[in-house]
Amino acid sequence: MSDLVAPYRRTGTLEGACLCGSVRVTIDGDYVAAVGVCHCGMCQRWNGVVFGCFAASAEAVTITGPVTRHASSEFAERAFCATCGSHLWMRNTQPEDDYEFMPGLFPDAAEFPLISEIYADHAPAYVSLAGDHKRATRDEYEAKNLFVEGDTP
Repeated sequence: MSDLVAPYRRTGTLEGACLCGSVRVTIDGDYVAAVGVCHCGMCQRWNGVVFGCFAASAEAVTITGPVTRHASSEFAERAFCATCGSHLWMRNTQPEDDYEFMPGLFPDAAEFPLISEIYADHAPAYVSLAGDHKRATRDEYEAKNLFVEGDTP
């Protein structure tokens, strides 16, 4: 985890669930109590707007219930509840990495601040996120990270 998230690192327990309650997620260990968002085309298609998430250490996560995983790229998966369709997480799988959970699953995450925004130059006109947080354009993000080529609809 980067220096950006260092002040937000926590160890503890968070409980979350999908819309219908069929999938339950328990984080018992390390997580980041802050949200990052993405405006890339793939995230917009998956969420209908912006994708927001917070990270939790894989070792800290327990998941029960009917989860469907979709390999959204050669290096990542996105998961949803097989019963109600609630979006659950995105996770790099090559190599396996932290979970990037949807904050709405966890009531306690409503207090997490927004600390980063990527693909900020691809945000739809109807999405303008205020506040003092780190922003990166598509070019800035892709210069340093794995990404899916041609993800714009």
